[in-house]
Amino acid sequence: MSLASAFEGGPAFVPYLVAGDPDYSASLSYVEALDDGGADAIELGLPFYFEFVEELDVDASLVCMTYYNLVSRYGESTGPRPFVERAAEVGIEGFVVPDLPVEEAGPLRDACDEFGLDLAFIVAPTTTDDRLQLIRERVSGYVYVQARLGTTGAREDISAQTGHSLERLDGWEIPKAVGFGIGSGDQAERVVQAGADGVIVGSALVEIVGEGIETDAPTTEVSSRLAGKVRELKAGALAGGSSTNRNEHGRTDPTLER
Repeated sequence: MSLASAFEGGPAFVPYLVAGDPDYSASLSYVEALDDGGADAIELGLPFYFEFVEELDVDASLVCMTYYNLVSRYGESTGPRPFVERAAEVGIEGFVVPDLPVEEAGPLRDACDEFGLDLAFIVAPTTTDDRLQLIRERVSGYVYVQARLGTTGAREDISAQTGHSLERLDGWEIPKAVGFGIGSGDQAERVVQAGADGVIVGSALVEIVGEGIETDAPTTEVSSRLAGKVRELKAGALAGGSSTNRNEHGRTDPTLER
């Protein structure tokens, strides 16, 4: 099943957490809390705990976000095939590999095709037209639209680069999920109004886990906070999708702050 199916019921919410943070048991509870909150797909950072993925009890699609060195060095032979095969066995449905240039993604694309997994790519505001065309040819599942330049982290504003990046993808049939800097339901709503098919949020959720570590909060309390945050962000995305003030490209025209 393609990751694109996660977007079929309206704007999708895709949260991110690091597998194993702060420990194996708590992390299982935290990822399952994302599912309880209504996540449509879940991005797992560095999930080299394949047994962790096998143990998860979630309905959401699972996406592996990792570095290519881990993918290409897994198993007895070099190359991505053994990692992709094992990922498919445990229930991972796709990959995001930020450090793998699309020009060098042929072997991973082939392995994903062999085992029926998707391969998403990140489109940044600085992505060239030539690279954008190659991404369009090789991407599947969804395209990850980087909302702004700079580092990750929840922000107070929504970058004007978001709308521009989405405009560059007009005509693409694949779902477009925007991430980088989104931390509230209002922001999720505005991003969907700008033309996104889904919203990706990591830092705002990682911060909840971090605060739980700092305060020595019970796992159940942190899980509850995570599920509540997911509900807030998912509700915002759905509100953005229900807007009736659409232009000819399917977008509203909110003011996106710089």
